[in-house]
Amino acid sequence: MKKLNRCGWCEGDALYEAYHDNEWGVPVYDDDTIFEFLILETFQAGLSWITVLRKRENFREAFDDFDYKKIANYSEEKIQELLQNPGIIRNKLKIRATVTNAKAFMEVQKEFSSFSKYIWDFVDGDPIQNEVEDYKNAPATTAISDKLSKDLKKKGFKFVGSTVLYAHMQATGMVNDHEISCFRHSEVKELGK
Repeated sequence: MKKLNRCGWCEGDALYEAYHDNEWGVPVYDDDTIFEFLILETFQAGLSWITVLRKRENFREAFDDFDYKKIANYSEEKIQELLQNPGIIRNKLKIRATVTNAKAFMEVQKEFSSFSKYIWDFVDGDPIQNEVEDYKNAPATTAISDKLSKDLKKKGFKFVGSTVLYAHMQATGMVNDHEISCFRHSEVKELGK
């Protein structure tokens, strides 16, 4: 069987490869999935993505399947319970930010009819198609992620720096940063049409 040519960042780990092959860069327009990625990206801040990916199912269970309506109403008791959960990243500021972000997420939904509409407007509804030759040379931030970060912070979101948001844009297909030699580059490009 011929070996697939993948982006260099995911090679050698089955979980990473599966995520890369099936999810990373695929355009996401569903608010529930966008929220899940937003939460996972905020927990990833300062850590590696594989660390978060390995705990994803634990996060899903701990955070009520990423149901932002439930998360927005978490009590102090629930927050303390999360802080004791060894299956997730037990960062007090990030856990509290998740509750704050769930509330802010719903406010954006009220204002724009969906969070998806709001966030995709930053790229005029179309994925940006980059021509990355080596993932190490892909940007960590862009003018768009800077603008999005600033706007979300104004709306009360926490842990939404430009680097976190650019990673979110990559994960949810707002930008196609698959290496041009990667088998997914052209596939994801087609999905963006």
